[in-house]
Amino acid sequence: MDRGSYKADEYVLVVGGVNIDIGGQPFGRLEPKTSNPGVIRTALGGVGRNIAHNLSLLGKKVVFLTAFGDDIYAGQIEGSCARLGIDISHARIVPGGKTSAYLFLNDEQGDMETAVSDMQICEQITPAYLEENLPLIENAAVIAADTNIPEESLAYLTEHADAPVFVDPVSVAKAEKLRGVLSRIHTLKPNLTEAAALTRVSITGKESSHEAAEKLIETGVKRVFLSMGDKGVLAADASGLRRYEGARATVRNTTGAGDSFMAGLIYSYMEGFSMEQTCLFASGCAAMTIEAEETINSELSAEAVTEFIRRIL
Repeated sequence: MDRGSYKADEYVLVVGGVNIDIGGQPFGRLEPKTSNPGVIRTALGGVGRNIAHNLSLLGKKVVFLTAFGDDIYAGQIEGSCARLGIDISHARIVPGGKTSAYLFLNDEQGDMETAVSDMQICEQITPAYLEENLPLIENAAVIAADTNIPEESLAYLTEHADAPVFVDPVSVAKAEKLRGVLSRIHTLKPNLTEAAALTRVSITGKESSHEAAEKLIETGVKRVFLSMGDKGVLAADASGLRRYEGARATVRNTTGAGDSFMAGLIYSYMEGFSMEQTCLFASGCAAMTIEAEETINSELSAEAVTEFIRRIL
């Protein structure tokens, strides 16, 4: 695999949310409207933070623009980022603010059943805040953003970025923020429902998924990686469409798999990987995450992903 032109001291700028993740999983079948014996775990999360965490594990230098409160969770966020080498010295700490939280419930197989997010503090990631950090935007090697930030902030970021911008739509509702900036996005990683919402295409099978990916490319997005769950990924760019099988994995927890996939896309781009190599590596990142009990697989590294892929091929 050929390395790209990026130097080791160049950084990825991640702009997005940081959460306190509270997740539960029952020991047996999930029964509604009653208490289910199981396991509850608390960890740091958030799409932006998870991408930053995974990139750090993959050996990339990361600067993180985010917002969190001055509550009891602030110290956890600062300590975790310090241990990982993630630079949050420019993060916005909101006096009296409440750090965002994400409460999710998995079924007995580890697949998410439902979730509630309280991310109002992400509204503090404003264009004015981004303007204060414009040199970081202008000098980044790659920029990664999630749609937890305001629509006008996504517009400011994509207008002022010289580096390629990678975006995770996060959810159907939040994907709507991207309509006005699609032409300025380098790499978009939607799932089927997010792609359907952005293109108004009812995705029911192979042909309609191809149509949705092509429509996104027509908007000006340079690359689309359409996540199709256990059916793999549909990759699209100006040269056409290619479908790749996902890496085989023993499912323990699917939460966070998309974030590690995005980190894998960014790593692959910086290393100069081909489209096929990119899909394989990013899928390997996601599979390793799925096999971990936690949202982040602490064993993730470029070498570990490469070895994981070698074993399953």
